[in-house]
Amino acid sequence: MSTFEIKEEFILNGKPIKILSGAIHYFRFVKEYWEDCLYNLKSAGFNTVETYIPWNIHEIDEGVFDFSGNKDIASFIKLAQKMDLLVILRPTPYICAEWEFGGLPAWLLRYDNIKVRTNTELFLSKVDAYYKELFKRITDLQITRNGPVIMMQIENEYGSFGNDKGYLKALKNIMKKYGAEVPLFTSDGAWDAVLEAGTLVDDGILATVNFGSQAKESFEATEKFFERKGIKNPLMCMEFWDGWFNLWKEPIIKRDADDFIMEVKEILKKGSINLYMFIGGTNFGFYNGTSVTGYTDFPQITSYDYDAVLTEWGEPTEKFYKLQKLINELFPEIKTFEPRDHKRANFGEAKLKAKTSLCSVIDKISKCQRSDYPITMEKAGNGYGYMLYRTHVTGFGYDMKVKAVGVSDRVHFYLNGEYKGVQYQDEIGDIIEMKFNNGDNILELLVENVGRVNYGYKLQECSQIKGIRIGVMVDIHFETGWEQYALSLENINDVDFNCEWKENTPSFYRYEFEVNEAADTFIDCSKLGKGAAFINGFNLGRYWSEGPACYLYVPAPLLKVGLNEIIIFETENIVQDSLALKENPVYKDVKKA
Repeated sequence: MSTFEIKEEFILNGKPIKILSGAIHYFRFVKEYWEDCLYNLKSAGFNTVETYIPWNIHEIDEGVFDFSGNKDIASFIKLAQKMDLLVILRPTPYICAEWEFGGLPAWLLRYDNIKVRTNTELFLSKVDAYYKELFKRITDLQITRNGPVIMMQIENEYGSFGNDKGYLKALKNIMKKYGAEVPLFTSDGAWDAVLEAGTLVDDGILATVNFGSQAKESFEATEKFFERKGIKNPLMCMEFWDGWFNLWKEPIIKRDADDFIMEVKEILKKGSINLYMFIGGTNFGFYNGTSVTGYTDFPQITSYDYDAVLTEWGEPTEKFYKLQKLINELFPEIKTFEPRDHKRANFGEAKLKAKTSLCSVIDKISKCQRSDYPITMEKAGNGYGYMLYRTHVTGFGYDMKVKAVGVSDRVHFYLNGEYKGVQYQDEIGDIIEMKFNNGDNILELLVENVGRVNYGYKLQECSQIKGIRIGVMVDIHFETGWEQYALSLENINDVDFNCEWKENTPSFYRYEFEVNEAADTFIDCSKLGKGAAFINGFNLGRYWSEGPACYLYVPAPLLKVGLNEIIIFETENIVQDSLALKENPVYKDVKKA
């Protein structure tokens, strides 16, 4: 039986080991590409793969669990073992990872008094129920049971959020209750305040650090922290940020390959490494997170390319080859080899075949829920995607003021089927003047959840509750009598394209194209407005003409030989007769870090 211990060094089967790890998030890839990702990690000379486990994709509604397909974490771990890789798991309730709500499930927000990431009975009871199911899949895959899993994380960068040691100890105890046997660790920034707040070194839990530069200084600060605590543990950068994530409306960020290699070399002089990311992948569906600067939220784009060692679509970069060369120089006994790449293709244009308006099919794809006052997206559905709100307003033939209060995140206004405007961020709450007819009028608001924050104090804010939290005012009073439709669009194939299409309304558009041989491709979204795209029923994620990425990546396994279908849900009233399917991605702006 294999063994793994943490002493002054990492010890595998009685011998010191330097962990050379790369982050590959199984949930950001189609299952068919896991093997290529892991193969390329091995080809670079690495011995370990690390992955987060996001709670929100596995407990999709409270008590409803899904570990199938691209979510089959056990199969990913077993494949890594088959390829002779060790595995580091980070099954923490909160993962950050630029992922929707930092991996926390949206249904938690149905509880008005929930305090996430705290030593409170309500939150920990939900974690306990999740871990009870999760650990059934991963307990037997630990190295203590002849599996490849050598370590598990308790919490992620908790020192950047809180200092509740009782919470950390409670998580540790829940993990052990359900079968955690391998060494546990925390990861935080490399400075005193966060290390003191977020670690459990006094309980014998390994503290690792995260950084993207100044490796020498970061490790020195960590060593001094260990010295003050009277411990001698190996140094490990659990996240070395080899690139960076990207935001809508901001240029794509690129990092110099030589600068990256210089820092990796510095890390490997003194410790072990986990590259974050080895390959980034894609925020499929509605799972992109949101960053916070000051009081402003900035949602991340669908691509999680991260300027990593491999591109979003798996192509080896300059960083990969320089990294491989460095491994050869530092560890000549490690074998490296040629990486794999995927075939990419230009499939020409997908032609528009049908279109229908959301208002025409709404009752076919969502259940109407009635209430006196608006209900939130979390209480109406799973909390992702969109929500349509509708009410009847008595008008008097003149303009009245309309004001949406407490709405997240982006809202379109329609009066009697006519588009009246859109509000986002600081604009929400501004008054819109609308002319109401005499008698009955239909006022509709389409609200989009653009992504919950994944880091920082706003995890505790009410703004993470999406939809209309307070109400909508007409004249100077709140309107009552609401109908609402949750639109997570998981049933996209139920859209009936025989229904009417109305100009200047949010609509569905169906395109078709032929494939003789499947290959990776990219949908050019630069001429569209804003919305989401689906390939053969699979949610590829969001697009926005604001950029910087003006494409959606389509992995070959999502295509069929023969006829393929793209459905676009477009909210900005833009119609295109065709969509280009290109061999390479389309960008609006790129800059060097």
